[in-house]
Amino acid sequence: MNYPNLINSKLPNVGTTIFTIMSKLATDNNAINLSQGFPDFECSEEMISLVNKHMKAGNNQYAPMPGLIGLREILAQKTEELYGAKYDPDSEITITAGATQAIYTAISAVVREGDEVIIFEPAYDCYQPAIELNGGKTVYMQLQSPDYTIDWEKVKKMINHHTKMIIINTPHNPTGSVMSVADMIMLEKITKGTDIIILSDEVYEHIIFDNQQHQSVARFPFLAERSFIISSFGKTFHTTGWKLGYCVAPKNLMAEFRKVHQFLVFSCNTPIQYALTEYLKESENYLSLGNFYQQKRDYFINAIKGSKLNLIPAAGTYFQLLSYKNISKEKDTDYAIRLTKEFGIASIPISVFYHEQEDNHVLRFCFAKKEETLAKAAEILNKI
Repeated sequence: MNYPNLINSKLPNVGTTIFTIMSKLATDNNAINLSQGFPDFECSEEMISLVNKHMKAGNNQYAPMPGLIGLREILAQKTEELYGAKYDPDSEITITAGATQAIYTAISAVVREGDEVIIFEPAYDCYQPAIELNGGKTVYMQLQSPDYTIDWEKVKKMINHHTKMIIINTPHNPTGSVMSVADMIMLEKITKGTDIIILSDEVYEHIIFDNQQHQSVARFPFLAERSFIISSFGKTFHTTGWKLGYCVAPKNLMAEFRKVHQFLVFSCNTPIQYALTEYLKESENYLSLGNFYQQKRDYFINAIKGSKLNLIPAAGTYFQLLSYKNISKEKDTDYAIRLTKEFGIASIPISVFYHEQEDNHVLRFCFAKKEETLAKAAEILNKI
């Protein structure tokens, strides 16, 4: 059937995400899926029981637009205990339908036509489309190899009167790098005295390794006063399919955030909010995550020591970058597809996280998997 051309696409260069493509390819080829970032093990049985309890108790109707006050209160307590920052649960914390929705909402709330937003590449793929949909212009800054650090002198040169927002991500997806105290101090210096807003994507805040400390912008008062902080229950508690997260921001920013939020989703899953309110009372449920995932990281990298792949150390998240430059000169997108089809293991090519598809022959592997899955994957990788 022929249809009239009624739409001039607002995202003409955006197609299906690489995560969907590689996961489908993994399924079609019966491959081990280390591409998309989701665990292949179950979440806490206690969490499931708590959700079930609140469903049976009749807590199945709309939650308040900002989220259950009990959950927001415990998140305020958690944020103060971890980062020394006080947020008003009534006016400065909002529960969201996952971190991606929170990121989109924050961008929509403040970015106008012609505003510039600085992001750091390789960058998670939801930032740029949200900026573009809201009429903004994305300004790209590349992280420095081999450690994926930020050159703050270059950042300073990119800032002008059009700069509305800087998006940071720590621990960083896809590289696994983390920002330091020095990074935060530099960010504070270059934004002080401006009206630049920070969007801090901290969804992996509890998945950080080798005794490092997560440097939330909440720790730095002059940053906190201009920042949206985005967190994810799905990443924290192995429940990515539940799509629940939250945003923390000072009252003036949160007021604008909620104006958008109420018309995107209004409110989020009620029984899960009740369950999280109870589950978060035991801080060990999230404080133990660093050690939990470090064991998986260490297991995986020890298991592939016999391979020809070069390891790029991961300081956080549940992703490990591996360079295949000693194996093949193929484009990373082609090589990732061939690995899936011929060897039965799926990954994500890092070039897709750059707007100009920069190819450094690096792939991202998710190690949020059972040991038996990682062992099978390592056996394959060691033979390539």
